[in-house]
Amino acid sequence: QVQLVESGGGSVQAGGSLRLSCAASGLAFNVYLMDWFRQAPGKEREFVAKITRSGDTDYSDSVKGRFTISRDSAKSTVYLQMNTLKPEDTAVYYCNAVRWDGRRTYWGQGTQVSVSS
Repeated sequence: QVQLVESGGGSVQAGGSLRLSCAASGLAFNVYLMDWFRQAPGKEREFVAKITRSGDTDYSDSVKGRFTISRDSAKSTVYLQMNTLKPEDTAVYYCNAVRWDGRRTYWGQGTQVSVSS
């Protein structure tokens, strides 16, 4: 059974930092592209960052320069380092895994990030 388990969320003040983790199990981690998405109250889920199997990364314009995505194949874990957090970063953050051929995709349960001004 495939599981994506996020952790590391919490409440911080603006300007602070958090590091999210997503531990994957039940899948061949190295053949999956890994994404982070987020969903704020009353808004649609939006893309935040992605990292390919080869380590190439991409970010939404709203987090570029502040967030860094990385992956550790030995631990089957993807990370999202979030610096200089802003109140508008407040959302539930979800980990997503997409198999190289696009035929399988999995979501974690989400972790709450709250940033106060």
